[in-house]
Amino acid sequence: MTILTVEHMEARHGLLKAVRGVSFHVSQGEVVALVGANGAGKTTLLRAIAGAHPPSAGRVLFRGTDVSAIPAYRRAAMGIALVPEGRRLFPQMTVEDNLLLARATGRSGPWTMDRVMEAFPHLQARRKSKAAHLSGGEQQATAIGRALMANPEILLLDEVSLGLSPLAVERVYASLQSLMQSGATILLVEQDLKRALAVADRVMCMLEGTIVLEGPTKDITRDQVMAAYFGAEHGKKQRKAVQ
Repeated sequence: MTILTVEHMEARHGLLKAVRGVSFHVSQGEVVALVGANGAGKTTLLRAIAGAHPPSAGRVLFRGTDVSAIPAYRRAAMGIALVPEGRRLFPQMTVEDNLLLARATGRSGPWTMDRVMEAFPHLQARRKSKAAHLSGGEQQATAIGRALMANPEILLLDEVSLGLSPLAVERVYASLQSLMQSGATILLVEQDLKRALAVADRVMCMLEGTIVLEGPTKDITRDQVMAAYFGAEHGKKQRKAVQ
């Protein structure tokens, strides 16, 4: 069952067209990795889906309902949760208070404070610590936990490993692995190509605002992704959908 559909999405930053006619869908329970070089339009695309960046054209459909004109807070209440690049925590609030903020969506579901602490056990000892005093990995875990506390139907993760130490990345992904295995629906932006291909069911590569390569990870080689990533001729001629 399709949970998210993006149709002919365009988004701008002033005169710069960051996203150019992007269309794709995400099925329930699917993990989709969105990769591409810096400036390819990945973050803008995720923000447009979440309602944090106004598109200049196109539609976003969530479970068949057009949510393009619906503000971000209402999309969150419907079940679309964004973990933004840079975490965007409230630095002077505790881990616990940052997590509790997600209750404002009013969504009920299986994700509670205790379950988040089980998923990210290294946060347990930091529950009463201010977010400003956390390590990068702890901040990322808190940001993901906050999104989960909203009990989303789809989780948009932007640059999970950006700026983190290798150990912190391992910890975060160890927690995410169980989440992925539980059947969560995830659209993941990840700079670590090897890791993205390892965890995703499907990969999409963006170049200059468009999707130039798409298909199941089992059918796409790393070389094909790299060619599309850097705009090699056979990677940028047209979008390739591998069946």
